Amino acid sequence: MNKFVPLALFVVLVGFLYVGLGLDAKKLPSPLIGKDFPNIEVEDFNTGERYFTKDKLKNKVSLINVWASWCVTCKAEHDMLNEIGSSNVVQMMGVNYKDTKKDANRYLKGLGNPYDFIVFDEQGKLGLELGVYATPETFIIDKQGVIRFKRIGEMTRSIWIEQVLPLIKQLKTK
Repeated sequence: MNKFVPLALFVVLVGFLYVGLGLDAKKLPSPLIGKDFPNIEVEDFNTGERYFTKDKLKNKVSLINVWASWCVTCKAEHDMLNEIGSSNVVQMMGVNYKDTKKDANRYLKGLGNPYDFIVFDEQGKLGLELGVYATPETFIIDKQGVIRFKRIGEMTRSIWIEQVLPLIKQLKTK
């Protein structure tokens, strides 16, 4: 009987591993959905001015995109963000995460700047408050400053059209 205990434990562990590897991290529910966007003091990327996040987000539906110049997936989604930005459907805040201004400026110069304003989050303080663990991450915030959507990974055209744009339109009517 004692011979089978290690085998049974091994089978149970393999089962947990199999189930865990089958989960899509991009579809995991965020504990931030339904909670207020963090109201912390941040630095404006372009001017160095300091302000509280709520001052820029209040009374507007906003898309917040966490990005970095070193992020390969951020580059892949950037054309889509430029398209969203040029549509003027939603206020766009960029969060330049754990980056340098020099590299980020080169990135924006080469790929374009879709954002209405950018937070320079060199130390990752805002990212930490948002629970960012991979870039890019995108959030949709309602007019009251409540997080209504979180996407980990690339913002694709299909995700934009099927999930995000309908949500933005719905939130604008409230």
